[in-house]
Amino acid sequence: MITAQLVPTPVGPLALLTREGVLVAAGFTAEPKEMFVRLTPALQSEGLDVVSDLGAPAEAVRAYLAGDLFALDAVPVAQPGTATRKRLHQALREVEAGTTVSYAELAVRAGLPKTAARAAGSACAQNLIAPFVPCHRVLPSGGGYGGYYYGVPIKEWLLHHEAGQK
Repeated sequence: MITAQLVPTPVGPLALLTREGVLVAAGFTAEPKEMFVRLTPALQSEGLDVVSDLGAPAEAVRAYLAGDLFALDAVPVAQPGTATRKRLHQALREVEAGTTVSYAELAVRAGLPKTAARAAGSACAQNLIAPFVPCHRVLPSGGGYGGYYYGVPIKEWLLHHEAGQK
């Protein structure tokens, strides 16, 4: 069974979905089903149960919002993807809060310099576990914020929150 909880944040609710204590999806939406339908068919077949308290993942979000920028790092995550995408997602988790990287730099950090910005951008676009896999910390090398699945204002807020806590 996939278990979900909504956690309030200053930029709107954050839906957290877990399976056996591992975060499988997280996103800024008031409807956990929006995240659930992005899961693999095998996970969807397990069903969805919305609960009032998931424990550690929700506690990590509250700690992050209170200023512990490393709280999200301790939560185990799992999402599908190719070996390349998994390497990029792991490299994303290693981008320290309060810092940013370019898409090309992310690819280099993942040991995939030849894949460059395109693969890194695709990995961010397909990321199911924001902000735990912090694609908001990736910015275009040409400047600006670039895109963000949940909207640029949320990306801006996350970056400002992290910069203000350092």
